[in-house]
Amino acid sequence: MGQRPGRNLTLKQEMNRGFGDALATAFELALTPAIMALIGWQLDRWLGTGPFLFLFLFVFTVSYEIWKFFKRYELRMQEEQAKVKGLRPREEPGA
Repeated sequence: MGQRPGRNLTLKQEMNRGFGDALATAFELALTPAIMALIGWQLDRWLGTGPFLFLFLFVFTVSYEIWKFFKRYELRMQEEQAKVKGLRPREEPGA
């Protein structure tokens, strides 16, 4: 009632983009460490080093992925805060 058709289309596009971003993030978080662990496992078999490279590559990749997602989230929030009129930017501790 009274909604413009263009507005409804924009909302659907935003929802689809959000779904696509979430799906890509889930695949990236699940597959990247698994692929790196597989590479580490193969290197361990080839070099005869036990599970060292397998565990190192898996933990390193999971840590990096989590760090990357937090940084991406922080940048998105800063962009959204910049759009809001009158909202002060968050001050960094010790600055």
